[in-house]
Amino acid sequence: MSTSIIGLGAMGLGMARNILKAGIDLKGYDLSPEARQRFSDAGGVPCDTAEEAAQEADLLLIMVVNADQVRAVLFDTGLMAALAPGATVMLSSTVAPSDAREIAARVAEAGHVLLDAPVSGGQVGAEAGTLTVMASGPAQAFDRAGPVLDAVSGIVHRLGDESGQAATYKVVHQLAAGVHLAVAAELMALGAKAGCDPQTLYDIVTNAAGNSWMLADRGPRMMQDDAPVASSVDIFIKDLGLVLQTGKDAGVPLPLSAAAYQMFTAASAMGHGRQDDSRVIRAYEALMGQKLKDTP
Repeated sequence: MSTSIIGLGAMGLGMARNILKAGIDLKGYDLSPEARQRFSDAGGVPCDTAEEAAQEADLLLIMVVNADQVRAVLFDTGLMAALAPGATVMLSSTVAPSDAREIAARVAEAGHVLLDAPVSGGQVGAEAGTLTVMASGPAQAFDRAGPVLDAVSGIVHRLGDESGQAATYKVVHQLAAGVHLAVAAELMALGAKAGCDPQTLYDIVTNAAGNSWMLADRGPRMMQDDAPVASSVDIFIKDLGLVLQTGKDAGVPLPLSAAAYQMFTAASAMGHGRQDDSRVIRAYEALMGQKLKDTP
């Protein structure tokens, strides 16, 4: 059996390292030469093209940014023909349910099967091998992906046999993640404006009823001048856009999601789009006329 991965960014590289640690040989490709070098340093076999990485692969893990990139990787090259007959494509990017279904149909037309398998846990979970995986697809896809799922996850939720089911759960989950992050930034910015010491405020809230996972994780980065990028502001614009599209498709209003989307969009418009998503705090600082810290 041959296993490959496309997408070796913050999430993909962490997943790749844990797959390699599990003793699974792994080929990989990323547009970035630096990412391919880091993958090589971890013991993987870097390839110069996605098609080369997929050659005779029985399992192909995709971890790129969005559905357009997924389509480009899978269908704008000779990748589908390069895979082993009846291969499993494990799609772990966050995409709209409708995109997951459409991609699955095109994969099936090429003689392969899709495992709709988005993940949650961020870069920390990817590096630790403790991601939560939401997965749906045929039993044969779960069987083929089993060793890789074991290597990258703390828990796997099996959500049915149809592609799009797992994507739905992930998109709805991102509503909570995005809104909680925006609320954390609003809380910290209000505290600074009202005269609270940011670190003291963080310590109090994270040990009280108002805590959230996003505040606990992102709060310290909000207080850093140059936080390392674990996930970008623009990623949350993409994900909350999927949330709002899902709400539109379901015919329901999502006022909190819409407000959070606007705050991430404002941060991106200020030039923070590629910076860590904790930089949504900058939009609140601008609205309140008060920096979280005295330094820029």
